[in-house]
Amino acid sequence: MTTHRFMVLRCGVGAVGLSAMGFGAVQLVTDPGVAGWTGVLEWLAAAVVLHDGVLVPLVLCLGALLGARLRRRLRWAFVVAGSLTAAALPVLLAPGPAANPSVRPLDYPRNWAVCVLVVGAAAVAWEAWRWAAARRRRR
Repeated sequence: MTTHRFMVLRCGVGAVGLSAMGFGAVQLVTDPGVAGWTGVLEWLAAAVVLHDGVLVPLVLCLGALLGARLRRRLRWAFVVAGSLTAAALPVLLAPGPAANPSVRPLDYPRNWAVCVLVVGAAAVAWEAWRWAAARRRRR
């Protein structure tokens, strides 16, 4: 793809993203159901603080500890585990038991932990298989 085509594509994707953000902002401001603006602002501030103050330093330190070779090989496992965590956060952070037991009938924290452990085990197994295959080729 030429540089000009890439820039046109990039600008188009950026315009779509800005349009979606504008639509969301208009919906937020005009929605009569959003009465507590202080709650919305607190949530947004907490999201920024948690992302920039906790998540980013944690990921950068983990990446530095792993080194370039392992970081490149295990990136997929971290993406999958992060996606599982993002999808599970609403039920993981839900306060206490639900009034209706059929709303959250399962042990979601345990199930999330099992899924993340399976992803970790798959990553370790994949690396062990790659290591063994490389060792066989060297003989």
